[in-house]
Amino acid sequence: MKRTVSVLATAAFVSAALMSVPVRAQAVQRYFVMVTNMTRAQSFTPILVATHTPAVRLFVAGTAASSELRELAEEGSTNPFTTLLRGLGAEVRDVVTSSGLLTPGVTAGIEVIGGGSFDRISVASMLIPTNDAFFGVTGVALPTGIDPVTIDAPAYDAGTERNDERCASIPGPNFSECGGPGGGARVGGGEGAVTIHNGIRGVGDMRANDRDWRNPVARITIHRVIP
Repeated sequence: MKRTVSVLATAAFVSAALMSVPVRAQAVQRYFVMVTNMTRAQSFTPILVATHTPAVRLFVAGTAASSELRELAEEGSTNPFTTLLRGLGAEVRDVVTSSGLLTPGVTAGIEVIGGGSFDRISVASMLIPTNDAFFGVTGVALPTGIDPVTIDAPAYDAGTERNDERCASIPGPNFSECGGPGGGARVGGGEGAVTIHNGIRGVGDMRANDRDWRNPVARITIHRVIP
């Protein structure tokens, strides 16, 4: 599969003004990010949160997923994205991953640092049990005042794996349909581009009546922490 650039910013896009100011010398502002799982029977894998400049994007709907997005959407791993983002230096201020699974109806809180040129935020996580579904927002403007910013995020299909909905293809802990943990084996035949996910259809082992959802799946609220 052709690899697209998952982060649209490159060194060529960094302005001379940003280059002239050391990253750690810029304004520092703390933000508290609350993520609520609004699904009935899907869990979220550890959640990736990053603050960055406007040039950075984790994904673009309608285009092929990057290898980093594929790992997040198929395996729930944020490690490739973390490595990539931290390597961008002057374009990324902070990268944090939450711990554990976020189950339906539960809210997780994650604190990150931004400020100055790092006035955008991106959030992403895999839905399980699915083949390659994830929720995400990318390039959202951070709040500058006392009022929080709230976004309801849909579930996307990364388009990197066929949605066979079989236990052997889905990673994760014990699922009632599987009698134990999923296998996580990769299957081909993905749609080829990031699109809005059409949910669980019951074509494999997963029960649509139990596992399906309607968008949005996650509520993300970003608070600026006032000193």
